[in-house]
Amino acid sequence: MRRSDLVQYKEEKETGRIPRTSQIVFGERQHLLRVLDSLEGTSLPIARMQQERRILEELIHARTRELNHINTAWDEKIGLVLSAEAKPEMLEKLTKQAPKEDFYLLRLISEHPRANAKTLNRLARHPYGAIRENVARHPNADANTLTLLSRDKTQPLWYLVAFNPNTPTPLQRKLRDRLKRLGDVQAGR
Repeated sequence: MRRSDLVQYKEEKETGRIPRTSQIVFGERQHLLRVLDSLEGTSLPIARMQQERRILEELIHARTRELNHINTAWDEKIGLVLSAEAKPEMLEKLTKQAPKEDFYLLRLISEHPRANAKTLNRLARHPYGAIRENVARHPNADANTLTLLSRDKTQPLWYLVAFNPNTPTPLQRKLRDRLKRLGDVQAGR
């Protein structure tokens, strides 16, 4: 999750409870792995090195369990999406099965060049803004999905939709006119 995404969770932020999505947990695990790598390259007393390694490995395993709690066999699913052999049907199936909290997996699918229009349409309704941004710029997004995203009130996706070649010409003209008007206003004309 990007720092700017925390704004989207205003209610949770006010209570001090931001949901732990796969994006957050995966980021934590990656940081812990880097700390472990750093530790391996230092000269510490053996007892301290072993203790710190054990603690870090426990934390890494805890994050892995948390990822698998969000979405069973999480690492394997990520591997499937990152595979060069990923098929559109498999991406659709993973999208249908993924819980809403699996931001990381769904973001990867929304960026995938083989994601089809049906998958992208499903992802266009996801609450995580980065996923909707990816769909708005995706070359496989269809006209209906792009029209839907152009009306998104939570973020200005209309700008990305304006430059997607699959956007219907009348909508593209309307959005580009809007952009021109914004430019004129900012230029003080």
